[in-house]
Amino acid sequence: MARNCTVIPNSVPSDAGIAGAGVLLASAITTGLSLGLSASLVLQDVLKRSSSRNPSVIRRQLLNGYSDQQIMVGIGLQSVGLVKADSLVPYHFFLIWMLALLSMATHNATLLALVQDFKRDWVLRWMRQLLMFVNLALSCVYGVYVLQSKIKGLPATLPIGCVWGLDSTSSNVGGLDYVGTIATIAGNCVVFGLATWYLQSRRQRFYRIVQIVGLVLMSAIAIGATVRAYLLSQAFGRPDVKLSDEGEKQWSFGQLLSLLMLILPVISVVEVMRGAIAVAPPVPDDDKQSLLNGELSDIPRFRGSD
Repeated sequence: MARNCTVIPNSVPSDAGIAGAGVLLASAITTGLSLGLSASLVLQDVLKRSSSRNPSVIRRQLLNGYSDQQIMVGIGLQSVGLVKADSLVPYHFFLIWMLALLSMATHNATLLALVQDFKRDWVLRWMRQLLMFVNLALSCVYGVYVLQSKIKGLPATLPIGCVWGLDSTSSNVGGLDYVGTIATIAGNCVVFGLATWYLQSRRQRFYRIVQIVGLVLMSAIAIGATVRAYLLSQAFGRPDVKLSDEGEKQWSFGQLLSLLMLILPVISVVEVMRGAIAVAPPVPDDDKQSLLNGELSDIPRFRGSD
């Protein structure tokens, strides 16, 4: 649909596929579960309670599933949002950006807890690196769109794509919004650089400190993005644009499907517990240097233990 940047509508339709109650709840629940699992694994590792009798395979498998699901949802939402930039208003565009921040926080928290598992296989390691880069690139593009809409004072009911053909107008947006948007873009780049170093580095200097500080930072980002999205959404808060209907408050099949997707990682866990899938246990601390040197190719496989 071609965008119309000349007529400013009084209101815009809702979009439950982006800002529906089920979509927001599913993202928040997935992020919360992932952060909790990551924290439990890091705490167990710090307290030296990981052993061959308690290799935490189940939690690691569950965390890996939720992380994969969340980052793919984030990349998918951002990709669709860019394709629909000629019809999406800044309200929905910004909510997609917040959900992308949640997916980034989830994936980075998982990276902190499971980095040795990813380093075990170079294919998995570089696949993670690619997903991280794609998510960062899309997030930066979204940040530029959001920043341009604030600089030019884009009316809330015009499509976000109009920022490139609209002359600057008077805007009531405060300087804090500009600073916050720029800081978010810069922060994403810094976090990506640190995550890349953490994933690819062969030297494990300050390993525990990086894990703990990183988890605190990812938790803060996740909480901030969740609160901002919920306060702005029609389903749980007050949007900054007039919507012509209340479709984002209604529970449809799509909203329920978003929550049902949370069950998928649990199915893999059940298969591990039943012995249908064999997975490798976590790498002990004294074997991490061997792992970095590529010497742990014959690691025993566990079929079901927490």
